[in-house]
Amino acid sequence: MPGHTDNTIVINAPVDLVWDVTNDLENWPQLFSEYASVEVIDRQGQLVRFRLTMHPDENGQVWSWVSEREADRDKLTVRARRVEPGPFEFMEIRWEYEEVPQGTSMRWIQDFAMKPTAPIDDAGMTDRINQNSKVQMELIRAKVEHRAGLS
Repeated sequence: MPGHTDNTIVINAPVDLVWDVTNDLENWPQLFSEYASVEVIDRQGQLVRFRLTMHPDENGQVWSWVSEREADRDKLTVRARRVEPGPFEFMEIRWEYEEVPQGTSMRWIQDFAMKPTAPIDDAGMTDRINQNSKVQMELIRAKVEHRAGLS
């Protein structure tokens, strides 16, 4: 059965700041702890094709892939998918932002399926993504709130 994750965090900062910081692809290596580099391959309007490269994992393996991402500022949503799926049969990601009384709610939804040859199955990857999303969202919350002068 395909994997599905849905994680949300509230950031005590205006939606414009949260949007700008989290959608600045070139600065993702400073925002996320897992990314070593981002290379923008192509931009056409709001559609961006880019290569993400992670820091080596616990076995020294460096994972890298190409994704496409399309931001819709008016709807406060981003849709992304892996173009080079690697161990995934598919990976689709949706980010949603919403102004709330405490600041900005940021939600990440991921739908995916692992290839039978992948080193981890759908359930294992669901657990891994859920754990890592919480870590990355907390890092982002702290960095954005610091930038907003709130920490």
